[in-house]
Amino acid sequence: MEQENLKKIPNRLQFFPVMMFAIVMGLSGLTLVFRKAHETLHFSALLDLSLSFLTVAVFIAVLLTYGIKIIKYTAQVKQEFNHPIRINFFAAISISFILVSMIVHPMQKALSYDLFIIGAVLHAFFTFYTLSFWINKSLEIQHSNPAWFIPIVGNLIVPIGGVGFVDDAVLLYFFSIGIFFWIIMLAIILNRIIFHVQFAQKFMPTLFILIAPPSIGLLSYFKLTHELDMFAYILFNLGLFFTLLLLFMYKSFLNIKFFISWWAFTFPLASIALASMLMYEQTKVAFYSYISYFFILFVSLVVLIVAYNTIKHMFKKEICIME
Repeated sequence: MEQENLKKIPNRLQFFPVMMFAIVMGLSGLTLVFRKAHETLHFSALLDLSLSFLTVAVFIAVLLTYGIKIIKYTAQVKQEFNHPIRINFFAAISISFILVSMIVHPMQKALSYDLFIIGAVLHAFFTFYTLSFWINKSLEIQHSNPAWFIPIVGNLIVPIGGVGFVDDAVLLYFFSIGIFFWIIMLAIILNRIIFHVQFAQKFMPTLFILIAPPSIGLLSYFKLTHELDMFAYILFNLGLFFTLLLLFMYKSFLNIKFFISWWAFTFPLASIALASMLMYEQTKVAFYSYISYFFILFVSLVVLIVAYNTIKHMFKKEICIME
């Protein structure tokens, strides 16, 4: 009888969400923030090194776990892959490969190259698949949310990790797609936010994804051009504007119940911190150093809070459950 009851208990692996790769993105973002802080603001290199090992370990753990899920619970993965909202989080897999490639680059250039190529090829596929999914499926306006930016933002990350690995013409291809569709997606998402029903509570953290495209766009643009021209300033100021707007709306986020989507807070905040440090590095304007310190502190605090809640809810077995 006990064996029959055990068989009825669902294996939590089948509910392991693809959104877990957002953890890798958040930790990668924080790692790169402290690496840039070491280079620009003379922070200790120990922080970058410690976070590098932690991020790579989490990446391997999440990748292996989701790989096992693909093998054992293929049907559930197919359901996620054909879900109008969850499909967008598959791009977090390819983005994780690219970000980890950037992290290991100073230590293992050959491994970094391999990870970048896997990530870039995967992301090209996810971009085509997601866009064709949007075109071919009868989606409703409530299906749209800032997570739609994930497949788009990934195209802007490719040039940051790919300089020196592939020709700039290839990187400009990804950059062009990212910038073009960011503008289109921004119009769609703002229409959804302003004129339609408010997001479900679990998707409120994804509003922070609005920060990422212009901030990452600046980093990508500078990598390709090595110029801080008017367009670069526009990208940075848009990233700063969306950050300040969301901080102004802080009351909307105070009482949100914990979901794994809280990790959507982290990577965008890391991106604006990186963009601020780039601005300070290139201009030496004191204002940019002040906001750099603020965003470094803020993203570190947010990652600590989100990581603590993630671990706490894992022990309470409230993650990887049927929704």
